[in-house]
Amino acid sequence: MTAHEGHLRFDHEAIHSAAELYRAGKDARSRVPRSAHGAYAPAADRDPVATLKRQHEHRVAELIPLRLARMTADAFAFYRGSAAIQAVDLSHGPRTGVDLTICGDAHLANFGIYASPERSLVFDLNDFDESAYGPWEWDVKRFVTSVVLAARQRGFGESKTRTAALEAAAVYRTALRQMTGLEVLERYYLRADVSRGRRTLSSQRVLDRAIEAASRRTSARVVRKITRRAPDGAMTIVESPPVLAHVPEATEQNVLEIMDAYLTTVPTDIAVLLSQYVPTDAARRVVGVGSVGTRCYIIVLTGPAGEPLVLQVKEAGESVAVEFGGATAGRSPVFDDHAHDDEHGHRVVGNQRVLQAVSDPFLGYANLDGHAFYIRQFRDRNVSIDTETLDFRPFADYVDACGTVLARAHAQSPSAPFVAGYLGSGATFDNAVVAWALAYADQAHADLLTVRQAVADGEFGIAAADAPVPA
Repeated sequence: MTAHEGHLRFDHEAIHSAAELYRAGKDARSRVPRSAHGAYAPAADRDPVATLKRQHEHRVAELIPLRLARMTADAFAFYRGSAAIQAVDLSHGPRTGVDLTICGDAHLANFGIYASPERSLVFDLNDFDESAYGPWEWDVKRFVTSVVLAARQRGFGESKTRTAALEAAAVYRTALRQMTGLEVLERYYLRADVSRGRRTLSSQRVLDRAIEAASRRTSARVVRKITRRAPDGAMTIVESPPVLAHVPEATEQNVLEIMDAYLTTVPTDIAVLLSQYVPTDAARRVVGVGSVGTRCYIIVLTGPAGEPLVLQVKEAGESVAVEFGGATAGRSPVFDDHAHDDEHGHRVVGNQRVLQAVSDPFLGYANLDGHAFYIRQFRDRNVSIDTETLDFRPFADYVDACGTVLARAHAQSPSAPFVAGYLGSGATFDNAVVAWALAYADQAHADLLTVRQAVADGEFGIAAADAPVPA
């Protein structure tokens, strides 16, 4: 082989520098002015009730009343569960046309603290069911609108609410600019561990409470609360329907088949570790707000010394960003060709690993009988910060931390410097996206009232009196 100094023997793709992408982003302002993102205009035919009904077609029918009860508890709960409705609305808005890997559901409650594989506590995004390859603007708008709704629910006046929303937009913009100024490997290794978070969140008491709560949210603690030991030493689940209930024998067998398929998708060391455990019980467990009605299970595994491990098996459907918003795809084009569009468990796991600084080593996926699932460890010291307990300054600090983490997630995509160039160093986009968020928060509240009335009128096939109390 002849040596070619400084070059491969074959032609390679052109290397697009971050500076070139940044300039392309700046140039895009003439095509899509940043101020254009400030106008929210609802489509004449928008129908939030019809969108929810469409979502329910593929969900467990008996859980729909519980989903509606949780969603209609208050405006922020409704917003958490209405990502599909917002995806429809976002699809009608302006976009630069440059996509990246997005969370798809970047509201305040989907950030939190959890344990890294090294057992340190980190702060990051923690929900990727709606992740996709799509418009970066959608994540920012969903995030800033959640700040508005959470601030209003906390009782802050409109002036403080607007201030917090502007901080959210500004910190995302400045953090993305800073991170895209780093080399690719540098920003890949960035992570917000708790020790660094103590400098980001000024309220020591807020973090201390969250850390204390995280230390309690372990599989072992869950096992003590929801299981009992059978005569043979195995751990079995104690029911608490409808939230936690055993499944029919056939479904239980399906769950075990999912586990077998899952083991082929995890790293070898995790497969060897799990081979020392035996599944001893499984039950359906209702989780979240928007996820209610999806097929979700927990499996208790028992080790050779009687030690328990709890895994969560959660159904993964198509991202609302794709199904309802028309986003480009479920995954970045760099994903393997063999990963088909309907492998939504693979989509969730892959996107999670892109967007999170560190991820659960137990992450894996499986497909069975037309349903896709992803699997992870259940409650590995994960906890979200309750914004309803925060005074304004700690609330704003928390918002800043979330905006920084969202920027770090977006910075992993090749097109991130383009976004940084488009946003620039001024507050033009900040002001626009806050204007949009304030208007959309009003829309979400109006949709809440519409859906409440639809429930009362029996449009979802249940009477208001039949809907369970939110849990």
